[in-house]
This record gives sequence, C-alpha cells and structure tokens, in this order.
Amino acid sequence: MAAWVAAVQALAWLLLGEAAGLTSGPAEALSAARSDEGTRATCSEIILRQEVLKDGFHRDLLIKVKFGESIEDLQTCRLLIKQDIPAGLFVDPYELASLRERNITEAVMVSENFDIEAPNYLSKESEVLIYARQDSQCIDCFQAFLPVHYRYHRPHSHDGETSIVVNHPDLLMFCDQAGSRGMIRFRFDSFDRTIELPILKCWAHSEVAAPCALENEDICQWNKMKYKSVYKNVTLQVPVGLTIHTSLVCSVTLLITILCSTLILVAIFKYGHFSL
Repeated sequence: MAAWVAAVQALAWLLLGEAAGLTSGPAEALSAARSDEGTRATCSEIILRQEVLKDGFHRDLLIKVKFGESIEDLQTCRLLIKQDIPAGLFVDPYELASLRERNITEAVMVSENFDIEAPNYLSKESEVLIYARQDSQCIDCFQAFLPVHYRYHRPHSHDGETSIVVNHPDLLMFCDQAGSRGMIRFRFDSFDRTIELPILKCWAHSEVAAPCALENEDICQWNKMKYKSVYKNVTLQVPVGLTIHTSLVCSVTLLITILCSTLILVAIFKYGHFSL
C-alpha cells in the first residue's frame, strides 16, 4: 500500500512539474513579446530630407537626417551617406578635395575613371560617400552637403528641357562602442552581459563594408538603416537645345569665329613688332 502511495505521489509531482513548464513557456514568450513591442513603440522613425539649393548648372545637394527624440548613445555613432549620382550630373573630385581642406564637407568619389568633361550620353552613374556631421542646432540631427553640376545633354526635337532624377541615398551607421552587430559587452558582478544598442535594434537591417573615415583606409562594417523620406526622389529640370536651331547656331558660331579671328589678325599686324 505504501508503495502505491509513493508511486502516485511521484506521478503527481511529475505532472505538476510538466504543467509548470508549459505555463511558464508562454508566459516568458508573452513577456519577451511585450518587451519587443515596448522597444518598437519607443523607436521613432528616421526622417530624411533631400533638397537642391541654388539655380543654374551648378547646384548644392543638401541632405538632412533626423533621428527623433530620446536617442541615446547617438554621440558615439557616425553616419555615412552613400549617394548615387546619375549620368546627367557630375561631382568634381578636385572641388571635393578643396572643400575637405577647408573643412566644409567630408566627401569622396568612389567611382574610378571619372571624366567631368564628358556629356551626358557618354557618361555613367557615379557614387559618392559623404560623412555626415551632427547639426549644431539639433541634437539628434545630421546633415551633409555636396556640390553637383549639370552635364551637357543632346538637343531635343520638341521639348527644351530634360529631367534628371536623383534617387534616395543609403544611410549607413557605425557606433564606436558597438561591434559588428551593434552589441556592447561589459562586466557586471563578474558576469559578461551583452546588450544591443537601441538605435541599431530599431532601424538596422543589413551590414555594408565601407571605409571607417576619410583619414585612413581601414574598413568598418556599417549598419544600413531604414528611414522615411519627406519627399520623393529629387527631380531636376535641365535646359537643352532644340534640333531645329542647329543650322542657325552653327552659322552664327562660324560667323563670330571668323570675325574674331579677323580682328585678332588685324591687331597683330597693326600693333605687332616683327623682326627678321
């Protein structure tokens, strides 16, 4: 009889333990889900604004990025903007070098064999890396500045303008205190614990290899960030010539060239001093 009682008690304890395990699993999962929902609820969107300043064939591309409120550890992070330049535009690498020397902007051309004199129809897309700077007037904002120039286009038969579309850039973030996956390690009560930066946990979705800074050639693993753009892709209108004006333009150009050459020759023979 005692053996039967002991067996029943053991079975009861076993069933009770399994029931406790089953009930604790969903509770832990629910707690984790609530924690993730809380983290997502505190994540404000990254807002990107892309603007083109000035008029004419020489423009300035201004990119502003706002991370929202209550962004912790942002001071330890850097933002890199990877901007594709369409064939209808070009960035002067010599101008970028001059701007870097004057500490106006930090940008570098990625594309090689780049011809700034080539017209639109003989050019290819290029790529520029811009190391954005924190805005002094906004604690959670970054901004980047890039001068761009129009290329010459083929004349059209009817419309005197053509469109150039500047696509949205890629936003890459690297945090000094973070590892390749945005993790921080520290010791607490002799235990190693790992936490994830809220910035990267909220918005990072892939990794991209890129130079750590302009000053060196070290490669870092940057986190590609998701964002929301205020505007659609920037569209620029470029004035182009009309094919019906080809004969007129060629004739006037030839006449002006002959006239100027004649005046130069007359001035040389009249005021020049020749000695044999």
